[in-house]
Amino acid sequence: MSEYVPFILFGLVFLLILFGYPVAFTLGGLSVIAGLIYFDTNFFYLLSLRIFGTMNNFVLMAVPLFVFMGIMLEKSGLAERLLETMAMLFGKLKGGLAISVVIVGGMLAASTGIVGATVITMGMISLPTMLKRGYKTELATGVIASSGTLGQIIPPSVVLVLLGSVLNISVGDLFTAAIIPGVVLVGLYLIYIVIYAMIKPEVAPCIPEGERKEFWKEGATKKIVYAFIFPFLLILTVLGSIFAGIASPTEAAAVGAIGSILLTVAQKRFNLKILKEVMKETTFLTCMVFVILIGATSFSLVFRGMGGDKLLSELIVGANLSPYVFLALVLLVVFVAGFFIDFIEIIFIIVPVATPIFAALGIDLVWIGILIALNLQTSFLTPPFGFSLFYLKGVAPPEVKTSQLYRGIVPFVAIQILLLILVIIFPELVSFLPQLLEK
Repeated sequence: MSEYVPFILFGLVFLLILFGYPVAFTLGGLSVIAGLIYFDTNFFYLLSLRIFGTMNNFVLMAVPLFVFMGIMLEKSGLAERLLETMAMLFGKLKGGLAISVVIVGGMLAASTGIVGATVITMGMISLPTMLKRGYKTELATGVIASSGTLGQIIPPSVVLVLLGSVLNISVGDLFTAAIIPGVVLVGLYLIYIVIYAMIKPEVAPCIPEGERKEFWKEGATKKIVYAFIFPFLLILTVLGSIFAGIASPTEAAAVGAIGSILLTVAQKRFNLKILKEVMKETTFLTCMVFVILIGATSFSLVFRGMGGDKLLSELIVGANLSPYVFLALVLLVVFVAGFFIDFIEIIFIIVPVATPIFAALGIDLVWIGILIALNLQTSFLTPPFGFSLFYLKGVAPPEVKTSQLYRGIVPFVAIQILLLILVIIFPELVSFLPQLLEK
């Protein structure tokens, strides 16, 4: 019975989190109690070494920098200008406004990497406009919620930074590997919108001709250049420096943070009040991540010290589970857990337990990282507990019902699952670009 204590500890942690106890203190508190019982006071010496090693992790410095960049860009008004310009460019097409929302969502994902901020920003700016222009509520909400979560998979994603740290693989490799799946996902969204708008043109009307003519009269070229050039330069600076090998993800994040300040200055939105707000929100989110990380480090130390990872490996080997069956099991656990707890907790609790087994089975950890990121993104969208749906509901007009949000997201969840299956069947979607850049 004593050999199953690590699993009892794991189950107890999960149970208390589901009951609403704070994740960081549940993880840390139970782990310290279990550590004292099993390893006496020597446990504190081991724990201090592990925490110090984690806090010294150079890669994790990218987290507050990317968070700062994302929040600063949210305040800059860049998304608003992008959406207005893109809507006019695609205004002649049926579903043109929805197409523009998806493309802008992709560009914002490549500029910020923060899901909550993107969903809220897109919801506040584009949802009232889409509803006013006669878009079906389900289509409008589905497009915004799904586009807003592109920041989970498109670099520079905070999810990928944390996964790289936990899986102990290069964040740059994860960023490179995520590009093709991210682009394919955007393409699948666009194909669905175009086909749906062709079949039912009344659900996604085009922008009136008068408005389009007005836009092209008033210095349209200048508006287009200003709307696109700033975010493109930021994306090029951050991601280009990583892929070219000029900068590490952490160094590129620092450049991105400075770039976001300069863009906000260029938009004439920068002032001391905004800087204080951005710094306050960045500090709050960063503290939350790192307190959870310390708790997860404590749990990982105790779980492995009790032999939990070895026991789990033995159970899986003894059960003769194939690598794909084990992968399906982990993805299912991550998917269900995503209904109840945030991606940060999932990455720090579930992934470290499964990583040694993936490594022992000889599975490519970069591929695993992309699959987990896609899986978390799907979980973020899936009713009834999808976090993105709650973000959008919080900023949606009162007439938008929760049932409409749920119905609207179903086709996009199906697209996500389709992509997940494609990446499992064709791992080349993940490995092609990193291998190409290595040559």
